[in-house]
Amino acid sequence: MGAGDPVVFRGRVRWWDPEKGSGLAVIDVPAAFVAGLGGRKQARLAGSLGGVPFTGSGMLVAGGGYCVGLSKAALKAAGIGVGDEVEIVVGRV
Repeated sequence: MGAGDPVVFRGRVRWWDPEKGSGLAVIDVPAAFVAGLGGRKQARLAGSLGGVPFTGSGMLVAGGGYCVGLSKAALKAAGIGVGDEVEIVVGRV
C-alpha cells in the first residue's frame, strides 16, 4: 500500500482532550496504518465514517501517535458519538 491509498480500520471515537469532556472528537489511527497515510504529518484526509463520506485532518498525538479529527457534522451525519466504535476508510486528499 502506497502513501495516499485509503486505509480501513476500526476505532473508537474519543475526545481530543478527555479531561475537558467536550470539543474536538478524534479516532486514533493504529500504528500499522500511519505509513499508509503518509506518515505522522498533519494532512487533509477524506473517506467514510460508518459508511458516510467525510473530510477531516490527520493530527499528531503526543507520544508518537496519530489521529483523525472528526467534525460534529460528520459524527451527526454518520449517527456516531464519542465512545462509539466505528469502521473508518480514510486517505490523504
